[in-house]
Amino acid sequence: MNLIRIRTAVPADAENVLGFWKEAAEGTSVTDDVDGVSRLIGRDPDALILAESDGLLVGSVIAGHDGWRCALYRLAVLPSHRRQGIATALLEAVERRFAELGGRRADAMVLETNERAHRVWAEAGYHRQDQWRRWVKPLGQA
Repeated sequence: MNLIRIRTAVPADAENVLGFWKEAAEGTSVTDDVDGVSRLIGRDPDALILAESDGLLVGSVIAGHDGWRCALYRLAVLPSHRRQGIATALLEAVERRFAELGGRRADAMVLETNERAHRVWAEAGYHRQDQWRRWVKPLGQA
């Protein structure tokens, strides 16, 4: 395995991240555009954590913290680089960030149909919390 470099995203990464998510992530979001990714980086420059191998983007995770809660989104690894410890390295970086911020619990958003992701999260020590459901309302749409 090549050396993996973990770093936070910068605004110039936005388009590359979007292309990466199309290849490596499951599902899409209303925020999947340059403006959405740029706003994330501008609001919290440490939230979007990337993994690179020889300059190639091979992994990502969003580690959001609103001052109270810790939330994880978009844990993704390039298909050609899976099962090499990249997700583990990303989650270790996330958990360090959350610990530094005083976080007490991390909540991960995981698609119900993404069975592969369920195994990854379980192996990392996370468990499904069946008593909660996500409720959403798109904003600014007719």
